[in-house]
Amino acid sequence: MYLFCKSCLNSEIQVITRRHLLSNVGTNWQKRCLSCHAFRPLLVNNRKNAKNLMLYSIHKRNMFTAVRLLRSVLKIRYIIVGSAVGGGLQASRKYEEWKESLPKFEWIKDLVPDNGQMGAIMSNLMAMRDKLTAEDGLMSKLNANANQKIELLKQWIEEAKEQQQQRDQSSGDEKARIQRLQDELITVQLKYQKEIERLEKENRNLKKTVLLRGKQNNSVRKVKKSLIDLYSEVLDELSDYDSNYKTQDHLPRVIVVGDQSSGKTSVLEMIAGARIFPRGAGEMMTRSPVKVTLKEGPYHTARFKDSSREFDLTKQSELADLRREVEIRMKSCVKNGRTVSSDVIAMTVEGPGIQRMVLVDLPGIISTVTTEMAEDTRDAIKAITKTYMSNPNAIILCIQDGSVDAERSIVTDIVSQMDPNGKRTIFVLTKVDLAEQNMTNPSRLQKILDGKLFPMKALGYFAVVTGRGNRDDTIQAIKEYESQFFSNSKLCKTGILNGSQCTTQSLSLAVSECFWKMVKASVEQQADAFKATRFNLETEWKNSFPRLRELDRDELFEKAKGEILDEIVNLSQLSPVYWEEVISKKLWERVGFYVFEQIYLPAAQTSDSGTFNTQVDIRLKQWADQTLPNKSVDVGFQTLQEEFNRLIEKNKSLKEHDNIFDFLKISVAEESIKRHSWET
Repeated sequence: MYLFCKSCLNSEIQVITRRHLLSNVGTNWQKRCLSCHAFRPLLVNNRKNAKNLMLYSIHKRNMFTAVRLLRSVLKIRYIIVGSAVGGGLQASRKYEEWKESLPKFEWIKDLVPDNGQMGAIMSNLMAMRDKLTAEDGLMSKLNANANQKIELLKQWIEEAKEQQQQRDQSSGDEKARIQRLQDELITVQLKYQKEIERLEKENRNLKKTVLLRGKQNNSVRKVKKSLIDLYSEVLDELSDYDSNYKTQDHLPRVIVVGDQSSGKTSVLEMIAGARIFPRGAGEMMTRSPVKVTLKEGPYHTARFKDSSREFDLTKQSELADLRREVEIRMKSCVKNGRTVSSDVIAMTVEGPGIQRMVLVDLPGIISTVTTEMAEDTRDAIKAITKTYMSNPNAIILCIQDGSVDAERSIVTDIVSQMDPNGKRTIFVLTKVDLAEQNMTNPSRLQKILDGKLFPMKALGYFAVVTGRGNRDDTIQAIKEYESQFFSNSKLCKTGILNGSQCTTQSLSLAVSECFWKMVKASVEQQADAFKATRFNLETEWKNSFPRLRELDRDELFEKAKGEILDEIVNLSQLSPVYWEEVISKKLWERVGFYVFEQIYLPAAQTSDSGTFNTQVDIRLKQWADQTLPNKSVDVGFQTLQEEFNRLIEKNKSLKEHDNIFDFLKISVAEESIKRHSWET
């Protein structure tokens, strides 16, 4: 509760508790008012009066607060009105300035026609409208032509609808006819395929007979080596040459590349007609390049380049021995902790019906290095693959697994980098049977074989089947399974796979044809390149190792002749002053003793100087006329020999001197002196 000032009714005096207020009713208090600052008695009669005084004080205070707020509002009004008036004046001034800065547009009035001209224009337009809308006007003619064209269009649409209905009615018959034609086409292809196989079998038998006759007559006449044998031997020699001297030849080869376990080795075996390579379950088997020379022969055999043993590929025991030998050779190439090697294993496979070519099977490209491999295995495989593919005349046989997603392929990116135009690449899609069993999208397979899915180009695209999951199947059984698959496959029946793109037999023929075309186009060029390389290497050898070179008789003669002529040229470059000095010194050494002993001393016996001079003159003249010329020639010739020998000895001290010709030069000089004769 509050006590109130009697003068100003202010309640801001002192706060007392309710108990004090009730217990001190009617008591006069001497307290100071905080509003009027006066000491006046505060009268509080009772509880009701105190409450009324309190309400009155609050009402009075609210009134004063409202008055103060009203006064403040009135001040704000004046400020707003003043600002509005000032802003208006300023805006009016800016408007006048902007108006004066605008350009004059009175010239528009001269261009805009007046009311009379506008009326004339409107009259002309109305007249033109009447002419166009008349019965024989332009609009009538246009409407008539448009109606005629619309009628023709409607008639054409009706005819098209009728034709479409007829086609829809006959579509069922058309599909049946197409299916029937496809079945007939497949039947004809199978018929001709069987006929071709029969003829090929007969041809192989005939060739076998001819080759056997040739071998029987081998004792009578020597049979020349075949072209593929000679070509393979050249590649073997160059392979050793490359491994020793870090060079690379550009002779054609068929390079078989692909991701690991993509079926590239199986493709090579199908072409070779025998399972000649070791096999593993998911592990790397090809650890070094294997060069396989394929040629035709009466018997199906194989042998290594550095071995005389022939393996009979028609016997399973011989095949097992061959695979074991290949595995042993591969392991011997990857010693010292390596996983792959660049050393080449060369072998020859011959048999009836085999296409002649040279193939190189490379290690499969991997994406992850396991703990059982060397750390650089992935990079080493890519380096070997790129080295072989960098040969501009190498045919790249790119193998892609058809049973896995195309996005997992690694080899296609490498092939597209090495052969971006696809001028020497043949693409092979393997495991097509598994792709069909896995219900792979047929349109995706078609894109692959049309060259529209992978970022690479190729000369041709083929689809093959290289097995049916049994590692003990023979090549003949796999070929029969392949032929049966493609004859019954939906991919062939629906036209996704073309007959010429299927089977390893078609692939083998295409690769062989491409290989020999490349050989024919590049062998002469490569021969010239090898000749130039040989000449450059021989020149470099001669310049780098002058003391270790070997020359034939003609080369020795020409070299010695050149060096002797060089010495003669150097001899001719000596100055006349030098010759005069040397010959005079040598001549005086030869005749000085004779002049003193035979001319001056006998003349000195006389006591008369005149007699001495006369005798000396007479003796010198006789000696000069009779003996001195011959002595001078002998001394000159001897000086020439000494100077020539001096130049030869001087050249021996040079670093580039080769003493192989020293004795030859001395012999030539002695023989020349012996044979020399003066003209009379």
